[in-house]
Order: sequence, then structure tokens, then C-alpha cells
Amino acid sequence: MIIKNNTTTRLGAALATLTIAGALVSPQAVALSKKHSKSHTAYSSKAVRVSDNNARTEMLESQLRAMQDEIASLRAQIGTPAPAADAAKVQELDQWMASVKSAPQEKDHHDNTLFFRGGYAHQNNNRGGTLDPTSVDALGLSGRDGVLVGPIADKDGWYFGAGFDFGLTDDVWGLMDNTQVLGELMFDYAQWANNKPNGLSPSEVGTLATATGGTFNLPAANTQQATVNMLRLAASPKIKFFKDSAFRPWLIPVGFELSIISPPSDAITVLAPGMQFGAGADYRVWKDIFIGADARYHYAPGDVDGVAINGVTAGGYIGIGF
Repeated sequence: MIIKNNTTTRLGAALATLTIAGALVSPQAVALSKKHSKSHTAYSSKAVRVSDNNARTEMLESQLRAMQDEIASLRAQIGTPAPAADAAKVQELDQWMASVKSAPQEKDHHDNTLFFRGGYAHQNNNRGGTLDPTSVDALGLSGRDGVLVGPIADKDGWYFGAGFDFGLTDDVWGLMDNTQVLGELMFDYAQWANNKPNGLSPSEVGTLATATGGTFNLPAANTQQATVNMLRLAASPKIKFFKDSAFRPWLIPVGFELSIISPPSDAITVLAPGMQFGAGADYRVWKDIFIGADARYHYAPGDVDGVAINGVTAGGYIGIGF
């Protein structure tokens, strides 16, 4: 240790000093000193010379005793434990090293995830648009089975979207080991393949005008196609199992969902609150890269002023941890 090395150096220096001091107080040194003093101070009295020599001898002997005491103290210090302050510092260092060794190693993946998803979308009910289903049997129209526009019969379509998973706890707040709870924020866009005119065709305008004798005021004919689609915004808790494994199934017990429909309902309503339920699994292919599959059921109580939006989405996703 540094303390021991310093102490050894001091001991060597003290021994060297002690050797010199011993030489100085040896009989030969004393005799030489007396001879030198006699040659240079012959005019002094003998009593003065003796007193001066005795004083120098006593001073050297005092220094010699002090050096001997210091050497004894240094030798005792080498054989004794370190002072209490040094021992406390050493113990603190040992504890810090133990804590570093016992700390968990840095993970090669993260709990938060950015994901992109897409796949198949299905509606439980036919979707319609503005002016649907308005009955016109009394006007004698037969081309639409008694309705101006009619419900859009295609229930199948596709969706794509993205979202974030934010890690909340790794053990369900102490209730289940190796089981994560995450907060999911997600949005997706769904579209159905079959589009219909959103309003009256020119021929229907003419037919209605003839049937009413020109007294039935109608808006301008609308020949544009209505793209039947929906935007969903959702926030859900997600429970993910087998945290430390590459394969991790998960489920969403229930989550809040807000749907924006297009075309709007006959009452021009576009927003519909609802719920979603889901389940799926993902697999870590490399570090923070995941692939997975999920299926979700989207449910809104009742309908949106005549338009029911309940349905299913199922597909795959790719996730990137961060």
C-alpha cells in the first residue's frame, strides 16, 4: 500500500540520519572537534573550551535520542493496522465494487416500441353514406330497391396504422414476475373496396323531377364516388407475458377507441366512441427488431345515427424498440 511505502521511506531516511548522528557523537568525532577547536581558539580559556564541547555533545545526544524514538514509532506503525479513517475508506470501496458487480447488466433491448401494422379489415354491417337509406318507394324509383343510394354492401377491406408501446412495469406492480404492462397509443386507417355514388345520379334527378312534375327541388347531381373509410384512435393497456423470452404473447383486456367515419351518417355525424379488445404475439428477430401478429375486435354500442361500425381487424406488424 502507499502508506506502507511512505513509512518505509521515512524509516530509511531516519536510519541514515541516525547513522550520521552516531558518527558525529563517536569518540573520534568528539576528539577531532576538540582538536579543531584548540587550534582556532587558543586564546580561549580551557574552561570555556570544555563547556562548549559539552554543550555540543549534549545537543547531538538529544538529537540521537529523538531519532531513535521516531524509528521505534515507524517500526511499530508498519506492524499495526491502518488508521480507522483509512479502514473506513477501504470498506466503502469494497462495498461499491460489490454493488457494481451485483447490478444487472445493460439490456440489449428496450421496453418501449414503435410499431407499424396492417392487414385485413371486416365490418359486421353494410356501410352507407349520406342520404342512405332514404325510402323513395312513393316516387316510383326501382333501380335502388326503394332507396336513393342504398347501403354499401362490401364488408371486407384493409387497414394500416402505427403506434407506440410505453413500458409501465416489468412485474405487474409486484403481482406477477416476468410480466409487463405497457400503455399502447395507436391509430389506423381502414378502407373498404366497394365505393358507391354519394348522392343522386343525373338519371335519378331527372326521374324524380318527372315524377313530381318539376315541383320537387333537388340539389345538383353528385357523380363523385364516396370512399368508405374510417380512422381509429385508441389508447389501451397491454399485458405482455414472458418478458425475457424472444417470443412474447400479449393481450388487451379493453381499451378506449374513437372512430372517425366517412362518409358521415345521414345526420352528418362523423365521431363514434367505442372500445377495442385484442390479442397477439411478437418475436424478437434481432436486438430491438420485432415481428408480430395481432387480432382486434372493435365495438361501439348502438350505431352512429344509423351507421354501425363494429368489426374486426387482423394482420401483422413490425416493431422497433427504443
